[in-house]
Amino acid sequence: MRGRLVPYGVAAAVAAVVLAPLALPGYVLRYDMVFVPRQALSWDVIAPASALPRAVPQDAVVALATQLVPGWLLQRLVLVAILWFAALGAARLVPTTRTAVWVVAALGYAWTPYLAERLLIGQWGLLLAYAMLPWLVAAALGVRAGRPGALPRLLLAAAVCAITPTGGVLALAAVAVLLPGRYPGAARRAGTALAAAVLLNAPWLVAGAGSATGGRSDPAGVAVFAARAENWGGSLVALAGTGGIWNALTVPASRQAGVVPLATVLLILLAGYGMALLRRRWPAGAAGRLGLLAAGSWLVAALGVLPGGAALLGWLVDTVPGAGLVRDGQKMLVPYALALAVAGALGAERLADRLAARFDPATGRVLLAGAALLPVALVPDLAFGALGRLAPVNYPTDWAVVARQVADRPGEVLSLPFQEYQRYAWNGGRVVIDPAPRYLSSPVLIDDTLRVGDVAVGGEDPRAAEVRDLLAAGRPLTGVGVRWVLVQRASGAPVPATALVGLRPVHTGPELALYENPAWTAPAGRGGPGPVGVAHLLAGTVVLALGFSGTAQVLRRVVASRHASPAEGEGG
Repeated sequence: MRGRLVPYGVAAAVAAVVLAPLALPGYVLRYDMVFVPRQALSWDVIAPASALPRAVPQDAVVALATQLVPGWLLQRLVLVAILWFAALGAARLVPTTRTAVWVVAALGYAWTPYLAERLLIGQWGLLLAYAMLPWLVAAALGVRAGRPGALPRLLLAAAVCAITPTGGVLALAAVAVLLPGRYPGAARRAGTALAAAVLLNAPWLVAGAGSATGGRSDPAGVAVFAARAENWGGSLVALAGTGGIWNALTVPASRQAGVVPLATVLLILLAGYGMALLRRRWPAGAAGRLGLLAAGSWLVAALGVLPGGAALLGWLVDTVPGAGLVRDGQKMLVPYALALAVAGALGAERLADRLAARFDPATGRVLLAGAALLPVALVPDLAFGALGRLAPVNYPTDWAVVARQVADRPGEVLSLPFQEYQRYAWNGGRVVIDPAPRYLSSPVLIDDTLRVGDVAVGGEDPRAAEVRDLLAAGRPLTGVGVRWVLVQRASGAPVPATALVGLRPVHTGPELALYENPAWTAPAGRGGPGPVGVAHLLAGTVVLALGFSGTAQVLRRVVASRHASPAEGEGG
């Protein structure tokens, strides 16, 4: 019994060590990770009118949550949940009764280059899907075995994954691969799960279909977002070790060590050695299905650097709506990372047993301890907030002042400098996506062009293109149709004085200046919820139904246990 508590302690220790800087007050603002005191809930959050729905339904969920808890607390709860559920889920998924092997799996999944790099780029929604995948796979095994409550548990995990489009696609793929088969009620259970998984993806699918962008992306992003080498092993070896993110600034320095490719090969060999145990201990075919899912995710991640892959991806993102999801293929590695951790833990168990039989039990225990510590030794700079790179800061008071003024007189806001990502001195110079769309209660127009080095990946928002043209021509912004123009003291191209001609200053602070456009007129209100609202309603209904179903099953088991006879209770 005491040994079963060890994975919980490991999960708590991982969360505490990685997130230690968050004991200080403030917000961690880094790349795509922006939390604000209270995010407003609006139709533009639910379904962006002119931009692709990359944060649908994530922003809506955060907006709802921050009506109940402050943003600083929500951020900490989310980040702790990611590390806790990732470690605990992997430990519970590995089919063994040995405590040391649970620890190997927990650290092998919760302390990876993938998690470090995606945490440093701020993609916490994707990491929620990462944390939920072990639970989804475990529930899928339960569905195949006919365990009570397994289907609601699977779809609850899929619902958490679907907080982002990529997570929703990964969950849908996992359901499609793991559930079909020959077992009692297979057609009904797999069909129900697939239909529900599709509905959980409906919010971003419908929002994307109704967007003015057409859902297509700039093919120039294929080369920019392709997996990159992190050491002498090259990009494919980096992917094999769950690294290889496109942004070099989010790669832990430890990934450049010359020993990393050798350790990656060792991990792969260990996982291959453990597959035999996984096949024996899981239901027939389940290990092969997880392997198929893992191999497919790795191939998608590698497509941008494989011969002919870049051309194929370029055609897809330029032709097929929504295909831009796979431009950054490395983020699809989640199933591969899980299979590597689970099979690797079993490989360590199998090798430890052989060494213990040939030499002595202490040798086996030493090997398991080394296997558990290997992930930490390979990425030691994930500890303590990636050695301080995840340090919390406080928003300057200007932000609250401007937010109140915009809330008192609602109207669309244009944020300058006109760039999607900003660097603020008060944020330690760290790159962060413009907080204005989340901090202010009105819709905010920002540039969606992504600049990576000398390459500019074109955005999809036609209104952003209109603003870029006006700024380039040195013309005033009064004709853009926004009520407010927000000028931030951030690094970037200086705001041309001609752009502010005709605007009336209403606030000038040390960090922010706010101007009102006298030429603004209130636009016609957006209609009712329409298909986007229906999609969110259907997805929400699925989640609520799953919650009620799971609760009802728990209550039934409690009632049944209370009415059981003493003999029956002891036998259970």
